[in-house]
Amino acid sequence: MKSFFASFFGALTALVVFVFGGMFLMFVGIVMLAALGEQQPKQQHVEKGSFLVLDLNTNITDAPSPFEGGGKLAGLLGADGNRLQLRLVLETLQRAQADGRIRGLLLTGNLLPQDYGSGYAALREVRQAVEAFRAAGKPVVAYAENLDTRNYYLMSAASEVVLHPFGMVWMPGLASEPMFLAGTLEKLGVGVQVTRSGRYKSYAETYVRRDFSPEAREATQKLLDDVWSELRAQVAQSRKITPEQLQALVEQPQVQMGEVAVKSGLVDRTAYWDEVLADLKTRTDAEDEHTFKQIGLRAYAKALAPQHHTGGTIAVVYAEGVIVDGEGAEEGEVGGDRFARELRALRQDEKVKAVVLRVNSPGGSANASEVIQRELRLLQEEKPVVVSMGTVAASGGYWISAYADRIYAEPNTITGSIGVIGMLFNVKELSQKVGVSFDVVKTGKFADTETLSRPKTDEELRAIQSVVDWLYESFIERVAEGRKLDGAKVREIAEGRVWSGRDAKRLGLIDEFGGLEAAIEYAAQKAQVGRTYRLQEYPGKRELGEILKELFEDSGDYLSRNRIEARILGRVRQQVRSLEQYNDPRNVYLRLPVELQLN
Repeated sequence: MKSFFASFFGALTALVVFVFGGMFLMFVGIVMLAALGEQQPKQQHVEKGSFLVLDLNTNITDAPSPFEGGGKLAGLLGADGNRLQLRLVLETLQRAQADGRIRGLLLTGNLLPQDYGSGYAALREVRQAVEAFRAAGKPVVAYAENLDTRNYYLMSAASEVVLHPFGMVWMPGLASEPMFLAGTLEKLGVGVQVTRSGRYKSYAETYVRRDFSPEAREATQKLLDDVWSELRAQVAQSRKITPEQLQALVEQPQVQMGEVAVKSGLVDRTAYWDEVLADLKTRTDAEDEHTFKQIGLRAYAKALAPQHHTGGTIAVVYAEGVIVDGEGAEEGEVGGDRFARELRALRQDEKVKAVVLRVNSPGGSANASEVIQRELRLLQEEKPVVVSMGTVAASGGYWISAYADRIYAEPNTITGSIGVIGMLFNVKELSQKVGVSFDVVKTGKFADTETLSRPKTDEELRAIQSVVDWLYESFIERVAEGRKLDGAKVREIAEGRVWSGRDAKRLGLIDEFGGLEAAIEYAAQKAQVGRTYRLQEYPGKRELGEILKELFEDSGDYLSRNRIEARILGRVRQQVRSLEQYNDPRNVYLRLPVELQLN
């Protein structure tokens, strides 16, 4: 009987391996064929008189896609194929405005923000590119069935905003609603102890409080007010009303719907899609009765003639995501070791004449931030280093930026947060609940300080606090030295407080307002490489094996993203993932206070 079961389960195992192994190999084959197909795209034809179409059903990210090709290949790999790189959008719009074949621009769809993509600072850069396109004398038509804050902020830059007759403009303002887990952790029996330097350094409150502290509420309110003021002013200018008039309108939902939104001045007209389509067919002198002359932004980018480069190389390096120790295997993580290795290679590459560091990060590990900063300082001794701050460049994101030759940010960039926290978890109560016990043998009183089995003693907390204080002083010294500011002034504006880009410029934390293109132009000027420099982006593309590994590790819930339970679980999963990113060897972090989600 024993041999029977052994044979039976052995045969069953072989069958499973054969079937699923064959399926896996077939899947890999399909992926490789798709990859080969996308590596050789057909040359796109741009018909004279076409409208360029920017489909906003996408996530606009700073960094390029981690592998060549979007669409089909990304979908097969379970990745988010609906993503566009910011620089691709900016460069394409710039070239289209001077292209005689392109008659106008159509904006349509609704943004799909994910992780650190489609933030307000990035959208400001796209908005400016749309305004420049419009200023070149070409019409920009924006069409949407409904418009929320992000989409209306961007689409309001169009020369004509068209709303579905039963649509609505919903731009009520900004709100930040972080999830607080103190009650959950208490019920589970997980203890959290916190040490910090900076009274506004409130990130750990997510795990030890049930609401905002007074300091966190004050700083968050000021930041929201600053960002909202910037958004409101730009939209009001585009709609030819005052910011005060716009504020009054957005606080009256009854004037934001359909034809009433036209009368209130929020949109230019209402129309169904077939009516917009008929208008575009007329504008483009289309012979096809079903559609208008058009080309999508990605297709147009492929159709453009390559630009000739005779000068040196400007490297654009993306630090997008949480800064973690080690390699940073997940997308959305900046691994200190891997990032430093990339910077070291750029320093040793004679073809690279300058480096632009694009930062879109809330910070993270103090150790990894210092590893990255060290390589940046060595790099700066040999080549210009310019920082372009995206939507958020705070805490560890600011630590790695401080020594740059020049720092660019948008007025609505989130930056600062010069402070340090220590977070120490323990499972003493949880282990007691499930009958697990621990014992220890040690050679010194601090030998088991890093244990999860118990809370830290007062003496251990004092020792950890001394490390946090030392790092905080180091942070202040680095900012003072890198920004050439008085240490007392840095201490005054530090305390872990976040600032808008507008305040950051006033305080000397940044140099200029401007986006990625402005930073690249300054780097080229400082490196004296002329106007025909080559741009090279880092990190580079990943191997297919890495992408397949992520595919089988990621269950995803894209199909149910709008279900209430999926949204709640998604936020919980995001918090759990953030716990996994606490891997600093000393348990000290340069992290943005709370999870600022500007909705």
